[in-house]
Amino acid sequence: MGNPLRACVFGRFFTFGSVKEVMNKANELRSGDVQAGVSAESDRERVAAKRVLSQLTLDELYEAPSVPYELDEVTRLCHDACDHGARRRLKGKSLGEVREWILDTRTTGDDLLAVSPGLTPEMVAGVTKLMSNMDLVVAARKIRVVVRCNNTLGLPGRISSRLQPNHPRDSVEGILAVVLDGLSYGNGDAVIGVNPSTETVESTVEILQRTKGLMNALGVPTQNCVLSHITIQMQAMEKGAPLDLCFQSIAGSEGANKNFGVSVALLDEAMAMTRALGTAKGPNVMYFETGQGTALSADAHHGTDQLTMEARAYGLARRYAPFIVNSVVGFIGPEYLYDGKQITRAGLEDHFMGKLSGISMGCDACYTNHAECDQNDVENLEMLLAAAGVNYLMGIPAGDDVMLNYETTSFHDNAALREIHGLRPAPEFEAWMERIGLWREGRMTEKAGDASQFMRREEVREVVFRGGPALAASRRR
Repeated sequence: MGNPLRACVFGRFFTFGSVKEVMNKANELRSGDVQAGVSAESDRERVAAKRVLSQLTLDELYEAPSVPYELDEVTRLCHDACDHGARRRLKGKSLGEVREWILDTRTTGDDLLAVSPGLTPEMVAGVTKLMSNMDLVVAARKIRVVVRCNNTLGLPGRISSRLQPNHPRDSVEGILAVVLDGLSYGNGDAVIGVNPSTETVESTVEILQRTKGLMNALGVPTQNCVLSHITIQMQAMEKGAPLDLCFQSIAGSEGANKNFGVSVALLDEAMAMTRALGTAKGPNVMYFETGQGTALSADAHHGTDQLTMEARAYGLARRYAPFIVNSVVGFIGPEYLYDGKQITRAGLEDHFMGKLSGISMGCDACYTNHAECDQNDVENLEMLLAAAGVNYLMGIPAGDDVMLNYETTSFHDNAALREIHGLRPAPEFEAWMERIGLWREGRMTEKAGDASQFMRREEVREVVFRGGPALAASRRR
């Protein structure tokens, strides 16, 4: 190795036993790393680890995967897919020099996406550890990952939202009432995505049918999704359910993914089935959710820090060119991200890492009620992510999910972010909003927030109250 794993900070020498230890201890403080016993013991040691990390080369990080190649299919996938030619432009650069190149005003988003296929997750994680919060905003803002399903996400000057109409009893009427409320605030252009409380094939089919029926009745250009286990969704598709996006939670190690009941082979099969049987135009038809601490919570982190394991999840996601990837940043709890400061930092890290990995990245800027966090912290993170060019955020009534019992972004928040930053919805969704009178000259109209306007239409009442015939218009490829 060209650089010794040793640094002196304020007269004290720190020596690290491996590249992995350097990576672990260069991470910003978070409760999960402390719990796992991999965190730096002091700020001085953390600075020393960052100094050593900044001197390592990309090739040295390639040779030091966090989980051994022979033990883990995520490592094998990421290393086998690594395009060494794509990062030729960075050959010989230290990680500190890579950071400077990324932040250089002459380096464009296209430049970053050109080298992205040549970056392993450890490289992505390493450069992220060297960045400040503002660095992460500046760097992520450059990168636009444009994807298409039934509409288009990721274009400059736009921000979208996932309309999350969860119901504690899976009342379809209750779900559809929340969908109408969210649509009236211009939410839902990323996806109308329901977390089911009863994860059965029957409930998944019914929710998919009714949400698609409402979309057809209103002519809404978006995607539907029910966040059941991927095998449940596959069975629903086999029964003819109108599914646009296929969902699954994923993580950064083979063991953590086994804990979710998935593998690379199963994800491959699900994507092929969605392209064959799904109802979306595509080509991007997959939806993944992640979150720092996932692998640790499954005891499948292999002594690796949370940020690096999260970067590995994005390396896995890249294989599937997903329409959306969502870091549910504060959902897992204070055992992994203790407070608003740690949640904010993790949200900015995840967004940048996802984009640098070449995937369409969103964020659930959220927290659980036992975390040291409040709504002001979440709103601060939302504004930072909007400035960083996030593809989408969540949209929930009053920011309070009554089924999952956590706090996140509201319908009002997303409307406010568009107003603050001069941002617009996805183009197809914007045209629909203009057509029905919700949007005019780049702003919401006086109709915003009035869901009753939709219920005046007989075809909508038919779908909401009687599961009406609008499904006949569902498009199958």
